[in-house]
Amino acid sequence: MKRFLLYCIIFIGCIKPSFGQEFPRPEVNLELFVQELIDQQEDDNILYEDIYENLFQFYQNPINLNNTNTDELTTLFLLSPAQIQSLLQYQLQAGKLVSIYELQAVPGFDLVTIYRLLPFVMVQDPGLLEGRKDLWQRMLTNKNHWAIMRYDRGLERRKGYTPPDTIGTRLTSRYLGSPDKYLIRYRNSHTRDFSYGFTLEKDAGERFAWNRAKNQYGADFYSAHFQLYNKGKLKALALGDYQLQFGQGLLLSSGFSIGKGSETITTIRRSNIGVRPYSSVLESGFFRGGALTYSIKPNLELTGFYSNRKVDASLQAATDTLENIDFTFSGIQVSGLHRTPTELANKHRLNEQVVGSNITQRNLFQNFTLGFTTLFTQYNIPLLRAPVAYNLHAFSGRYNLVSGLNYSYSWQNISFFGETARSSGGGLGTVNGLLVSLAKTADFSVVYRNYQKDFHSLYGNAFGENTRNNNEQGLYFGLKLKPAPHWEITAYYDQFKFPWLKYRVDAPSQGNEYLARILFRPNKKTVFYAQLRTETKGLNLKTPDRKLEFVAPATRQNYLLYLDYSPNDFLNLRSRIQASQYEHGGPKESGFYIGQEVNLSFRKTHVSTRYALFDTDDYDTRQYVTERDVLYAFSIPALSGMGSRVYMVVQQAILPQVDVWLKFAQTQYRHQHTIGSGLEEIRGNKRTDIRFQVRYQF
Repeated sequence: MKRFLLYCIIFIGCIKPSFGQEFPRPEVNLELFVQELIDQQEDDNILYEDIYENLFQFYQNPINLNNTNTDELTTLFLLSPAQIQSLLQYQLQAGKLVSIYELQAVPGFDLVTIYRLLPFVMVQDPGLLEGRKDLWQRMLTNKNHWAIMRYDRGLERRKGYTPPDTIGTRLTSRYLGSPDKYLIRYRNSHTRDFSYGFTLEKDAGERFAWNRAKNQYGADFYSAHFQLYNKGKLKALALGDYQLQFGQGLLLSSGFSIGKGSETITTIRRSNIGVRPYSSVLESGFFRGGALTYSIKPNLELTGFYSNRKVDASLQAATDTLENIDFTFSGIQVSGLHRTPTELANKHRLNEQVVGSNITQRNLFQNFTLGFTTLFTQYNIPLLRAPVAYNLHAFSGRYNLVSGLNYSYSWQNISFFGETARSSGGGLGTVNGLLVSLAKTADFSVVYRNYQKDFHSLYGNAFGENTRNNNEQGLYFGLKLKPAPHWEITAYYDQFKFPWLKYRVDAPSQGNEYLARILFRPNKKTVFYAQLRTETKGLNLKTPDRKLEFVAPATRQNYLLYLDYSPNDFLNLRSRIQASQYEHGGPKESGFYIGQEVNLSFRKTHVSTRYALFDTDDYDTRQYVTERDVLYAFSIPALSGMGSRVYMVVQQAILPQVDVWLKFAQTQYRHQHTIGSGLEEIRGNKRTDIRFQVRYQF
């Protein structure tokens, strides 16, 4: 009887004029979506483009709710663990969904959640349509099949492109190449089916040359990948460049993670994404080789991987003649820039090999996961850190072995998760958390982490304050409330301490951070929120006579007001006011930003423009602001000083398969005669950048 009533609801919903079709997938504002998740007005080493691109992949290739799992749904950052388990339990009891409208019958799913979910999901019988085509047919007919070409250039000349100066008999260093930046990307992918593509990039200042003796092959960076999913017992096969994420990211984290942000519940727990293709332009943070995930039996999977690649490093002659080594290195260089003779000489000087495995067991109901991961890293040259106090417990040598156990378990409205690992030096690291749905309108989260100072995880990025997961202890509390329809309150408090010294922190230290945000969404076309964030942590401070340095608390406060309003289908307005204050053993410094954005959407043309004013006392009160960009790019400039910034992005569909983008951005400073420093210095008070992109969809 219950199922019969449900079919009646679905039938009535399908004939409503407001829907008009069985699968009402609305358009989604991905920039606003990502901004609501991670808007902290700070960089925080988040890979924004990686997050944006993965969400865009789900938008173009929606998740089939009749053929999904807990880990895949977690990566959307939209559903709480309780909602995910409720959906899976519903399907076990009532069978596969017959329509997207059936989500209204799933316990814990309200209309706001369903509407936000619609752009990224679909309901389809897994035995129909695409499943009847073979792999090559799916590749040829896939909709997410494209190639892009992008060109960037700064219009003002930087010092690095001027004639060199003479110091004695030596010429000063300059960039070897032109100020032009080129990018070509090709990709054909379908979520949980296949993905292949390649990327080549030349950064501004790099030379476009062909010289095999110097490892120069046209563009400076090349990347390619080929990956298959769900081919019988073969769950994943990756060749070329790839990433890995298991457990809570303590040992392996692909970069597709957020951590602390405006979303305090759904982004805290990581998921077992496993093997992922790598298609970014970042020249670090990925593996190059092969990886395979095989299903030993239902719900038991084994992953093995191997990587062998060259990385950038500055080598120094070994000083210990008793060791049979000629060189050492003090650290891996991750900028990916090879513009000067020195940068080019450091390119691919170090060989890195990684081998490892993961075994994961899930139960039938997908509410319990247990995994074990181990990986071994070897460098051909030993790592020797600079002889400073904060490096006393840092990793050194040629080899590192690390192993860890991860788990997740959901029971009713409670979700437990965690990971614990030990590195070959004896250090331990652990992160454990709890997510609770207190009621339909209240969710709560707790995360505890303890990363010892001699714990060395070279590819991990678990929840925490530091960039690396070591020398840190902390306890995080998060809360999300929906006190009334259209209202949402999120908040978190994080207390942390660092038992050993850090860079620019010459003593053990501690700190705390908290955030509160109130969001009001009266309808589908209006969003308003106000946000406060405060962080206090220790930092070196010099005495007035600059003869003594000691650790003193540094406090940064950020304030934000944001309004997104669409009065009609072709006009969208965004207003933003934000401010910051910084205090560190002296007078309080401050800064502010105010900007107005106008977005126009016509049939084949989209225009986005913004004008903003900013004024900061110094770089410590700089303002980070997300802004529109061309497709597959995410821009977050850091603004400091006094001035204005204006930009315009135009997207035009010139043919059914061809779209072009043009972005113009200019920052103008007051009371400045130069911008930047070193080889990036610009004489004048303006910085202008242009970006042009063409996309062809096959």
